[in-house]
Amino acid sequence: MAFLPEDRELTIGFAHAAYQIRDEYLARGAGAASFEVRTLDELKARAPEADVLVVSGLWRNELLPSLPKLRFIQSVSAGTDQFDKAALKAAGVRLASAQGSNERAVAEHAMALILSLSRQLHLARDNQAKSVWRPMIGERGRREDELGGKTLVIVGLGRIGLRLAKLASAFDMRVIGVRRSPEPAEHVEAVVRPDHLAEAVAQADIVALTCPLTPETENLIDARILAAMQPSALLVNVARGRVVDEAALLETLQAGRIAGAGLDCFHDEPLPPASPFWSLPQVLVTPHSAGETRAYEANVVDLLVENLARLRRPGAVLRNPVV
Repeated sequence: MAFLPEDRELTIGFAHAAYQIRDEYLARGAGAASFEVRTLDELKARAPEADVLVVSGLWRNELLPSLPKLRFIQSVSAGTDQFDKAALKAAGVRLASAQGSNERAVAEHAMALILSLSRQLHLARDNQAKSVWRPMIGERGRREDELGGKTLVIVGLGRIGLRLAKLASAFDMRVIGVRRSPEPAEHVEAVVRPDHLAEAVAQADIVALTCPLTPETENLIDARILAAMQPSALLVNVARGRVVDEAALLETLQAGRIAGAGLDCFHDEPLPPASPFWSLPQVLVTPHSAGETRAYEANVVDLLVENLARLRRPGAVLRNPVV
């Protein structure tokens, strides 16, 4: 017996605050009934109608007991730390991530942050807002930098990390990867295990975080790891906010113990207006937008349509299975 019925018997709920995922789905002539919600209150009201939910940030685990029809969740994001996997499994609900849908986007965003910080584009933009033409700089250590020959440590060599390594190699950077599996990887000079993270970041000009949030990676970048970094080094986070001990990072930046940071994610999002990170001149803040591109809806619907088809086959194996 198929895990899911045909489209004509399905109701799919699309839940996202901004993305036009249902429009993309309908544009393909899909046959399932569907609805779209933009807020948590709307999701709570309509989710019991759904056999399938396409959702990520609006999901709350306390919704699950009130969803008797739910059979499958297609996450809108590659990260799935917000989902209680054990509870979903117990309820017979399958879950797939959107891994791969934004690997190019996130890797390119990480590279953009690296370039922006190295070329001091954030400071140039600040000067532009003040109509200031910055004079030439005599002190070498305060000038823009070049990436060729610099060492990039990538923490997390999944699809995003490997894509970033390829981009970095085009800039003649030396890449060291950190992951549990020590097998060699293309465009990566050396791969080390997480228990050697401190030694790896000590060699880095730039440390880029592209790992998922798991119990093992939560607060992975703590005061000890930050202290191991060179004073001239940069930190770039396109992973999850809780991979970094935020208080330790703030103290490190305020004390000038590393040169700067490009941060796309934080513990609390949106980043509160009173957060000190906004006013640090050596920090470039982006609003968790690394994966957000014009192609994102199409990429997610590609995964959704494929997984719906797979769930109608005996012994269904999902693309990007989580539960």
